[in-house]
Order: sequence, then structure tokens, then C-alpha cells
Amino acid sequence: MYTPRAFAIDELPQMHELILGTRLAILVTHGEHGLQASHVPVLLHREQGPNGTLYGHLAKANPQWKDLRDGAEALLIFSGPDAYVSPGFYPSKAEHGKVVPTWNYVAVHAYGRAETFSDGGRLLDIVSTLTDRHESGRAQPWKVEDAPADYIDGMLKAIVGFAVPIERLEGKRKLSQNRNPADIAGVREGLSASPDAQDQALAQLMR
Repeated sequence: MYTPRAFAIDELPQMHELILGTRLAILVTHGEHGLQASHVPVLLHREQGPNGTLYGHLAKANPQWKDLRDGAEALLIFSGPDAYVSPGFYPSKAEHGKVVPTWNYVAVHAYGRAETFSDGGRLLDIVSTLTDRHESGRAQPWKVEDAPADYIDGMLKAIVGFAVPIERLEGKRKLSQNRNPADIAGVREGLSASPDAQDQALAQLMR
């Protein structure tokens, strides 16, 4: 990921927080059939390895899991909020007009090589933890054990789990840090006034 120094995230806890705040990651591999990408929810175990370990699963019908099995490097992309930045946000537009549109965003890229597994107990742990995580805010959260056990067993046989010890992490917070303070404030105010939730979320990160 192209990351000018002003935009780099170097702190591991900050990158972990962004990973934990991303509901759906993009898993990218390059193998026998070229580039493949899947959109997958994943779990982060911060304490496993120097950079943490990511867990998830793919359908057995999805050939990408074979790239992981065969040792292909995996890239998992975690995208935070993003926003279009209008030149109209910059006070410097009125001063000299030398401004152009850009895009602000936050992202983390995690790299590593995966272990794949089909053990029912490990798979059940992954899907149960993912389910509990995403059901936790509901008035009546659904749990894996709410479904018939034989049905869940059949579903687990149709997926392959993966664990990716993170070998390398790249983090980027592009929040107009390369602009002067007045322009940064203008972007923050412009995004805060937007009706778009992502614009507002990015404005909060600029505070």
C-alpha cells in the first residue's frame, strides 16, 4: 500500500483496533488460477504471535481456500470509513485556487501465510464466536445452538477454516495531514455537515 510518511500508522494497537472495527475483510490471494478475492468476516487474536493471528472460513466450493492450503501469501484488507474531499472545503481555494479533489480514508493491510483446517471443533469455535460478535447488539441474539445439531454439523462439513499469523501489517490514515491547519479544519467541518454516515465518521477521526 502506498503510504506517505504523514499518513502512516505505526502503532500495532491502533492497527488492531481498526481490524476489530471492520466487519468484513477482503481476502486476496494469487495462486494457480491467478488473483482471487473473497469478502469474509474474520476474528483477530491479538495475543497469538508478534502481530496477532486472523481466523476465518471459506466455503469448500470456493477454490480460494486451496491457494491458502498450498502456501500462497494472503493479503487481508480492512477498510475503515472513507470520504470524498471537495476542494470547496479548503479555505486556500479562495486564496490561490491551487486545489484539487482527493479522497480521505483509513485502512490496514495484513499479510501472512495460512494454515487451513476442517476440524469440526475448531470450525464450530470460529462460527460461534463470529455469530456471538455480530448478534450481540440484538434484542434476541441468535446462537449457533439454536439450530439443530445435525444441521450445524452438515454446514461445518461444507466449510474450510483458516488461520493467518500476521507476518506484516501496513496501516494508513489519510486525513488531510498534508494540508495546513485551516484546510484541515475546513475538511473536518465539511464532512461533519454531510448527511453521509461515513463522512461524519471520518470527521470524528479528524478531531
